[in-house]
Amino acid sequence: MARPSLREHLIDAASERFHEYGFNGSGIKDITDAAGAPKGSFYNHFDSKESMAVEVMSRYGETRELGMLADKSVAPMERIRRHFVFLSEDLEQYGYTRGCMFGNFGAELSTQSPTIRDEVGRRLGSWESLLASVLEEARAAGELASGVDAVVLARFLVSAWEGAAMQAKVVRGSAPLDDFFAVFDSMTA
Repeated sequence: MARPSLREHLIDAASERFHEYGFNGSGIKDITDAAGAPKGSFYNHFDSKESMAVEVMSRYGETRELGMLADKSVAPMERIRRHFVFLSEDLEQYGYTRGCMFGNFGAELSTQSPTIRDEVGRRLGSWESLLASVLEEARAAGELASGVDAVVLARFLVSAWEGAAMQAKVVRGSAPLDDFFAVFDSMTA
């Protein structure tokens, strides 16, 4: 089994640092120290901290289990609910201290970095598109109680989730997520 490369160690360290301290609170030296690497090695693998953040978001996106939204063996509204339950369990695992990386970066960097803003927007947009598709399936199956356009509803769900994840981070508890699920469940026919 091959050992992880220094680049992988840097990405892992950056992911942890960005989640715990944010982008602006994580210097390159902090990241290289956490990875056990010399500071100069950073630039052998990344052009900038922004380019590293884009890679961290890519890796984070792979852990969000978006594929479960496509599992047609599960009813559409149940698929969506299971997806959000998975995300809530991830937040709980860290004591509600981390939030969502996309939401965190969007809130922290949207006015500072067009690169990060565009990447966050692209990722949230992809998530919204997947949700909209499943919501259309739910409507066709008679499972969706809301008459709101699926695209609008998908954007609302992503926005509501990101807000609930941020608020859970503030209160260090599940109450905002519980509220999200209460509203979500009211949409099921």
